[in-house]
Amino acid sequence: MVESYKTLVFGASLNPDRYSYKAILMLRKTNIPVVAFGLKYGVVCDVEIDTNLELYRSIHTVTLYLNPKRQLDYMEYILNLNPKRVIFNPGTENPDFFKLLEQHNISCEMSCTLVLLSTNQYQS
Repeated sequence: MVESYKTLVFGASLNPDRYSYKAILMLRKTNIPVVAFGLKYGVVCDVEIDTNLELYRSIHTVTLYLNPKRQLDYMEYILNLNPKRVIFNPGTENPDFFKLLEQHNISCEMSCTLVLLSTNQYQS
């Protein structure tokens, strides 16, 4: 496993049509360790979706699947995880959060996790 790229899928869904669901599958297919937070508990692949905010350890990347308005409640939590980067998937772009992350020396990327994985750019 590529432990150094442990990823939190934030806004995970049990719906196979959702991009967060597809991201979990693709991350696991690439042997990247994954934890997930969402509104409904369930399991995708071998990943449990937590409905309580856990203090995950050693998170390298948070990949966001929440619109900017819903992110407000979770900004401080994500900052406290101290990830190396946060990926803002399409539709999640949030300039206020970008500034906050930069102030905490956390890299932010406006990208698509699925594209990064499929083009072998996720771990670069």
